[in-house]
Amino acid sequence: MYLYAAIAALPILFTIIFMAVFNWPAKRALPFSWLIACLVAGFVWKMDFLEISARTISGFLSALETLFIIFGALLLMNVLKQSGAMAAINQLFSGITRDARIQAILVGYVFAGFIEGAAGFGTPAALAAPILISLGFPPLAAAAICLIYNSTPVCPGPVGVPTLTASSTVQSAVEHLGGNSEAFTLALTKWTCIPHMIGGIFIIMIGVCVLTKVFGKNKSFKDALPVFPFCIFTGCVIGVIYILMAIFAGPELTTMTAFLGALPILVFCIKKGFLMPKDIWTFDGVSEWGESSWMSSQQVAQAKDKQMKPFLAWLPYIVIGALLVVTRVGFFHLKPILTSEPFIIHIDHILGFENISWDFKFLWNPGIFPFILIAIFTVFLHKMTKEEMKTACRDSVKQVSGAAIALLFGVAMVNLYRFTCCPSIGNLVASSEFHGEFTFANSSMLYVMANALAKIFNGTYFLIAPLIGVLGSFMSGSCTVSNTLFSSLQFETATLLAMPQVLIVALQNMGGAIGNMICVNNIVSVCATTGTMGNEGKLMRTNIIPCVIYCAIVAVVVGILIMAGVNPMPELLH
Repeated sequence: MYLYAAIAALPILFTIIFMAVFNWPAKRALPFSWLIACLVAGFVWKMDFLEISARTISGFLSALETLFIIFGALLLMNVLKQSGAMAAINQLFSGITRDARIQAILVGYVFAGFIEGAAGFGTPAALAAPILISLGFPPLAAAAICLIYNSTPVCPGPVGVPTLTASSTVQSAVEHLGGNSEAFTLALTKWTCIPHMIGGIFIIMIGVCVLTKVFGKNKSFKDALPVFPFCIFTGCVIGVIYILMAIFAGPELTTMTAFLGALPILVFCIKKGFLMPKDIWTFDGVSEWGESSWMSSQQVAQAKDKQMKPFLAWLPYIVIGALLVVTRVGFFHLKPILTSEPFIIHIDHILGFENISWDFKFLWNPGIFPFILIAIFTVFLHKMTKEEMKTACRDSVKQVSGAAIALLFGVAMVNLYRFTCCPSIGNLVASSEFHGEFTFANSSMLYVMANALAKIFNGTYFLIAPLIGVLGSFMSGSCTVSNTLFSSLQFETATLLAMPQVLIVALQNMGGAIGNMICVNNIVSVCATTGTMGNEGKLMRTNIIPCVIYCAIVAVVVGILIMAGVNPMPELLH
């Protein structure tokens, strides 16, 4: 079983080596990694050539969904550049503070956190990174900080989906052990959010450290120290709302409410100079002392300054936020309409396989609705000329084309990882003490790797549990998918190791969120949005340390809870 796990890991290892060691761009590395995955799936997992082709085509089609999100975000950004709105937004944030460290927290963590709570789907970095660039951040710095900060808000947002998915995945197991599934959901939300928020305070500080050490003029951690008090204050303000909502309201509105509620409080404190550093730290003159790789690799039009009124400039973002809330929050009952006929494109029985198909719910894709829709609306709202509109469209197409190859082959490789099935390997997994019988799910390449990690670590399993969540996100680009893949494994392993199942599944949930900062899909997407294609490996190397530190923090917090005898649902261990 360990040999199979090592073989299954080869495409991932080669992806990391290609991108992080040899600094290959993702559009070159991922096709090679996909080819290695095809060889492993075919020769070891005995998947036939036709099914490998069908899963690859299905992956290509699924990648289109992400490409639409990227294109919609790029189109909106370029429309706002041409209309003069981006210059006005720049001035507004500059009016709050000129300190780039505070701007990174306010835009990359708090504003993007609200967007994550409302929408997810990679939209936070797509919306926040262009704003940071407009404030003078080097594009690669904006990409890195937005990825690092797009971790804490992911659980339990967007609108609770990742946490609800984890809970529903283990529902039958909870009930089989005599537990109440609704109580499990509430306990999972609470014990995800408490350690996550503790880690979140540290990740705010770590993000600023990365900004000053990697991208700062002095290359020094010391430049981050003056804003640590404000980092802690920000984490506490958000954390109070976050944890109270998690305990008393459940997962759906926790992230959205916490980050939106904290935004005006923090802006007020910044304006009053509360906990503000004495010296202002900026990226002024970065073109002279910075590296060329930090800048956009594509020539796109610069933002025009038309002295637009702030409200008119922000109106497209306000409308987007409102539409995301209205469509994603269950109270308004719009999801069943937007995700049903006639708003679905079906491609069934790909290459003749009945179980391989693609359904594209195009109105549920935030790239189309609301990004592209609002971009068109903005053209008329801001009275843009035909030439300005053409420039925005041309720049958007140019930028999204760089991400296409990487995403197509990256998602295709994930499909092979998820849907490989070999009865002999499945029976080998089933014969271990952690599992009962062979199923389609427990013979996939992804599952075999995670299962091997669980068995190796055994008594110290809480240390590895969040890393399994990271593995799922790294490969799939989604905390929700990571929870779908591994929540059952985490629950069953905790049961057999006599560990609190709620806390171990919470670590899976947190790991899936933390993995967002290094997952291939997100890195490719944010590089496309910021025009820094070819720097995916550098971003991965930059973000891997914050990712590991965050996992260590939540693992230690949960480990202390376990050692202290905390078990939110003791009735599940009897």
